[in-house]
Parts: sequence; structure tokens; C-alpha cells
Amino acid sequence: MTTIRLAKELPLLVKCVCDLSDIRVIRYDGASLRNFSSSSQPSIDVSYEQLKKLLVSRSSVVIDVREPWELREYGNIQGSVNVPLGQLNGALQLKPDEFKEKYGGDMPSQSQNIVFTCLAGVRSKTALETAVSLGYTKVQHFPGGWQEWAERELIQTKE
Repeated sequence: MTTIRLAKELPLLVKCVCDLSDIRVIRYDGASLRNFSSSSQPSIDVSYEQLKKLLVSRSSVVIDVREPWELREYGNIQGSVNVPLGQLNGALQLKPDEFKEKYGGDMPSQSQNIVFTCLAGVRSKTALETAVSLGYTKVQHFPGGWQEWAERELIQTKE
């Protein structure tokens, strides 16, 4: 087994591009050590097909981190909760009833699967890193974002 130790200033996420049997990431946050194992974690990237299944099964909370005006202008993924990226850190520390009142959806627990999405996958990856830093353990993002979603949904509608 290979162990990688990250300084607390470095990003927590490690993406493996090869097939290793087990990678453990140990993070020291000044008070405790946290272990993350690739063998128990799903891939951080979610495909369009996977996201559709997660939405139908309601097995994940999908959080769109775009600004509200972007959703009004371009549209949104039905079933997602809008929490702008600039508010995410605070939002994920609210009480569940406060979260629901402010954002109109159920607040995910720290052990619940969360998928972040945005326009093109940049902000959603930042959101994923924010959630991990707050102790959320099952976080993913949809790298294609609204751009891929809208394109694929339009194609599907035409068929």
C-alpha cells in the first residue's frame, strides 16, 4: 500500500489516473488525522447517464453552485438545489431547517452522497473541495455541467 501525506496547505483531493489497488490519503487538519481510501470512495466524476440515474432514484443530493441569475437565464437540472458557490461553505454548516428554508431543498448529511454541478465543471470541483474540507465524505461532481446537460437533454427531446 502506498501512503501519501499532504501538508495542510495542499488540496485534499487526489485523482488517480492509473489502476492502483488502494490509495490512502491522510490529512492533518491541525487537530486530527483523516483517512480517505480510494477503494471505498466512488469516482469523483459523475457522467450524464449516472447523474440521470441518481436523480431518478433520489439517491444523491444534487447541488447546482451557479448564481441564481444563471439558472433563470439558462435553466436548471430538475431536482437540483441551488446553492451559489460563494454561499456553499456557510450553507453546509447551517442547521437542516435553516438550509431548507434558505435553499428550498433538504440539506445533505455528511455521509450522504452529494453531486455538485455548475456551468462547465470548474465551480463544481471547487464546491467538492469545500465540502470535503467540511467533513463530507461522499462528494462528486458532474464535470460536463449545465452545458453538457442541456445539450444532451435537447438531443434526447428531438429523438
